[in-house]
Amino acid sequence: MSARGAVAATAWSADPYTVALRSGRGPLFLRRGDGWLLPLDVERWCEEPDGADRTVLDRCRGAVLDIGCGPGRLVSALAARGHRALGIDVSPEAVARTARSGGTALHRSVFDSLPGEGRWDTALLIDGNIGIGGDPAALLRRMAEVLAQTGALVVECAEVDVDERCEVRVADGRGGLGSPFAWARVGPTALTAHAKASGWTPSERWSARDRVFLELTRDRPPRRIR
Repeated sequence: MSARGAVAATAWSADPYTVALRSGRGPLFLRRGDGWLLPLDVERWCEEPDGADRTVLDRCRGAVLDIGCGPGRLVSALAARGHRALGIDVSPEAVARTARSGGTALHRSVFDSLPGEGRWDTALLIDGNIGIGGDPAALLRRMAEVLAQTGALVVECAEVDVDERCEVRVADGRGGLGSPFAWARVGPTALTAHAKASGWTPSERWSARDRVFLELTRDRPPRRIR
């Protein structure tokens, strides 16, 4: 596992995240160093896909890779729809829960070697996972290696126009803290800018149930003139 993946794995494998996934309940937060808390919707993650999730599922085509799949609600739903679907997550409990729900997942960081690199038709960065690694541009460049040239990347971003990198810990609001790790938050404007700078073209933007999504496609290489 890469150094970046190892740090994330330590953070997301430690309590209180594991405890919350096992119970399917929060409260759970990302806690910034200044004490600011970002609520994490553990209950929604552990339920069946909701209406907003279904707008994502409806846009998936072919083989689908879910990065930071959590307890696997999307992976399982995609498998039930007949997709070849794989989730990856740095939390062993997330991988185990995905398997229990009927999905397939690997204990892996997105920055590690992945099965089928360069051949995935759709990849998902949902529930704020564009923040993985604390560098959205680097993550988008990595996704260009993972997806097929004709593949699509579906990203959920923050509702507000934010572009933030910070160190956070998983917190349960009762004093329990995980290890620190790098994270990022980006809104639609910042995500669009990072995408264009990384060779991606925003092809669609939509909102559902107060959540915001963008679909990104790869810039096509210029045609060679003979």
